[in-house]
Amino acid sequence: MVKIILAILIPPLAVFLHEGLGSRFWISLLLTLLFIIPGIVYALLVVTDTI
Repeated sequence: MVKIILAILIPPLAVFLHEGLGSRFWISLLLTLLFIIPGIVYALLVVTDTI
């Protein structure tokens, strides 16, 4: 539940807490810096183990 809230507020932090410092973290950081909505969607998908 906390990770889902973090995925909405701070997407890269939620992905980092779920996956660690890997490629998914960097993708999330890039998407968040370029466009906030895709970063949130990607973080939610990673945190909920959909992808």
